[in-house]
Order: sequence, then C-alpha cells, then structure tokens
Amino acid sequence: MGYRVVVVGATGNVGREMLQILSERQFPLDEVAAVASSRSQGDIIDFGDTGETLKVSNLEHFDFSGWDMALFAIGSEGSKLHVPRAASAGCTVIDNSSLYRMDPDVPLIVPEVNAEAIAGYRAKNIIANPNCSTAQMVVALKPLHDAAGIKRVVVSTYQSVSGAGKGGMDELFNQSRNIFVGDSAEPQHFTKQIAFNVIPHIDSFLDDGSTKEEWKMVVETKKILDPKIKVTATCVRVPVFVGHSESVNVEFEREISAQEAQDILRESPGVMLVDKREDGGYVTPVECVGDYATFVSRVREDPTVENGLNLWVVSDNLRKGAALNAVQIAELLGRKHLQKE
Repeated sequence: MGYRVVVVGATGNVGREMLQILSERQFPLDEVAAVASSRSQGDIIDFGDTGETLKVSNLEHFDFSGWDMALFAIGSEGSKLHVPRAASAGCTVIDNSSLYRMDPDVPLIVPEVNAEAIAGYRAKNIIANPNCSTAQMVVALKPLHDAAGIKRVVVSTYQSVSGAGKGGMDELFNQSRNIFVGDSAEPQHFTKQIAFNVIPHIDSFLDDGSTKEEWKMVVETKKILDPKIKVTATCVRVPVFVGHSESVNVEFEREISAQEAQDILRESPGVMLVDKREDGGYVTPVECVGDYATFVSRVREDPTVENGLNLWVVSDNLRKGAALNAVQIAELLGRKHLQKE
C-alpha cells in the first residue's frame, strides 16, 4: 500500500525536481497531486520520466484531507498561508521554505545527519527542509564531527542562480546573450549584473552587516549538527546555472589528518569523495548536476590553526539542497512513522 502525496509548487524549479525524484526513486505512491497557484491551474505537467502527466490543481481551493504528505516548495509567504491548513487536515507537511526551520516545535532534517530528530514532527505535523547551502555542508561535516569534534567552521559559498528560481536562471541566460551581442545587461532580478560577475549578497541584509542567507547557514548548522559549533559564512551568487559550491575551513577539537578525513568521507552516507590531487581530480558544479551525492574534494590540512582542515564541497542545489532532501525526509517518515503496509 502506497502513500497519497501532494507536491505544492509543482510548476517551479524545485517542485518539478520533486516530481522527478519521486519517480526516479520509485517512491511508494498510491496517488500524486500537482498543486500550484491559480496561474498554473489546469496546466499539464510531466510526472518525471514516467510518461504520465498530471493536471495542476489550484492551491487556494485544494483540500488536503485524506492525503498523507505534502511537499511544499512555494516560499515563506505561501507556506505561512497554506502549511497550517494542510497540517491541521492531517497531512504531514515537508516544507522547503525558511518559515519553520528555527521553530523549536518543528524538526529540521537532513536524513544522513539527524534522522532521529524527525520524531518531533508530531508537535505540529510539519518537518522543515534546510537551506540548500546548509544541507550539503552538514552532510560533509557530520562524519568528521563524529570523528574529531568540530569547534569552528568558516565557509564561503559560490551559489548558482537556480537558487533564486527561474527568474535568476533567465537573467543569467539573457544577460550573457545580451553582452555578446552588445545589448543592455541591466539587472532585473539580482542587485547587480550576474553574467560574468559575482555578487556577495544573497537575501536581505541584517543589522550586523551579514545577510539572511549567511544567518541561515549559521543557525541551521547549529540546529541540525551541534549548537556548540561556531559558524561564520559569506554567501556569494555566481554565474552558474545549477550547483552550489563551498570552500569550508574547519577547526576540530581533536587531531585529524587529511588522510583520516578522506578515509572517513569515502565511507560516509550521501558523500562522494573525488580528491585526486591532479589536474581535473576534483568536482565542479557542472559535473554534479542531476546527481544525488554531495561531492567533497581538495581535502587538505590547514597549518595556520590547530587541528584544521580545508574542504571543497559541491552539490546540485535543486536536488540535495532541496527536492532530494525533501523526498528523503518523506521516505524516512514513511519508513519510521507512517508505515503503511
């Protein structure tokens, strides 16, 4: 017996990826519903590569009663309106927005890292999916933390434009084309030109000079991995369509060599170590697209601090950073708690 699953925001980048991954992983479904805003009502979209199509329903009028799970990918404003409605109808919500991530009654889950925390979902019938940059980083850090205890993390991100939705991808494409033919490349979606440029600004600025994206990485890492870990982040948008990269400097409580770290990462769930120390012996965003793994390369010791390591971490932000993690949460929820036979 399978589950009745709703994908909310099914016509967006992440929603489409959720449908694709549900089909790829042969999630045990009795029924799947594609739901989006009234603009998309009646549209026909593909259910992954199954050959099946789904007719999009209007979120405003959708009745969540009788559905087992809803995977939300519509942003905080939409989640604020509709997540409580779904949860109170008995449908367990896995929300991709930032709205509930720091709610103490809502578990924030990366299955490879803190699967046991999912039991807390019963308080509100809601589970939060972390920020894309946080998700891939904690997958890489968890096994190293278990081995040597992380004290401090300094991370700089190189985040693709797909993290800003279809509008971000369109802007990179259009600006690149316009620059080649000598047309205007005025920014519409981003604060500055993104083509052939990098922008050290994601989300809004906070009073201390950091951005909300940087704050998310700090507080979410503490909630998922360990509240004692100190984290500082600089988040940068780069002219890449899909795939987030991170330069991560880690200071440990106990001694750990680069070789030990490589051996641990090689055996860790969700991690693919590609670290050959030769031309091309590392992973870039282009190679990670469409993959489930969080790739780790450039593992090396940092001699400027005691027990320090540097890592290069790359993952498909639409997959592990969003849709894949949501589906893995749904799998965990089904396996551990809903358990339909």
